Amino acid sequence: MTVHFIGAGPGAPDLLTLRGRDLIAACPVCLYAGSLVPAAVLDHCPRDSRIVNTAPLDLDAIMAEIRAAEAAGHDVARLHSGDLSVWSAMGEQIRRLAAEGIAYTVTPGVPSFSAAAAALGAELTLPEVAQSVVLTRTPGRASTMPERENLSAFGATGATLAIHLSIQNLDRVIADLVPHYGAACPVAVVYRASWPDERILRGTLGSIAGQVDDGIARTALILVGPALAAEGFAESRLYAADYDRRYRPQSADSPWAEWQDDAAPAGGADG
Repeated sequence: MTVHFIGAGPGAPDLLTLRGRDLIAACPVCLYAGSLVPAAVLDHCPRDSRIVNTAPLDLDAIMAEIRAAEAAGHDVARLHSGDLSVWSAMGEQIRRLAAEGIAYTVTPGVPSFSAAAAALGAELTLPEVAQSVVLTRTPGRASTMPERENLSAFGATGATLAIHLSIQNLDRVIADLVPHYGAACPVAVVYRASWPDERILRGTLGSIAGQVDDGIARTALILVGPALAAEGFAESRLYAADYDRRYRPQSADSPWAEWQDDAAPAGGADG
């Protein structure tokens, strides 16, 4: 018996990975976070499977469901929204599984910040503008923040910030970041990225607060940084015509020329 933790993606049912879909279809038991996992993902469950919404359950109750599945010899599909590597509460579940000797696997999912960037049609890292993305949040009732992890410290880097679970603290976010980015810094708020009711607000640190209404709730992601609206950025050297690289050596003397000859398939090299 195995518990399969599966990232169900940001909202759109077709952003579920093929591996995740196949695991759901193979498990007689499905435990899903009903507050955020779309119901359409459950269509992949076997017809006679046990499907449990864990939104109203505490950790002890969730473990009781897993133990019952283990006693019956049934694999479990444990669905969380987005990707499991951040803010999924998977770690505390795995700790209990490990203590009880229950096997588990982890299947990644499409994270919400990726879905938000796609909705914006934006690359979050641009040459000479930003080469780092910081995934962070502000303190909340469920989790505090370590003292050194704060928006002011992250803002000092100039990186693109993807601020989760913090729309209710927008005024504090703005106050902490204006000293580092300036009031004219581009901001986007993406509400329920990839869901049918997705909303996108674009503005600056100085203007975005006036655009956010009561309909923008906890599932909104705040993106901050100059990369969101940069236009005059440098082009990457990756596709420059004179860039000597492994797959496109520029001369017979290139250190990559011999490698390309050795690596070329029988049908010829792919340029």
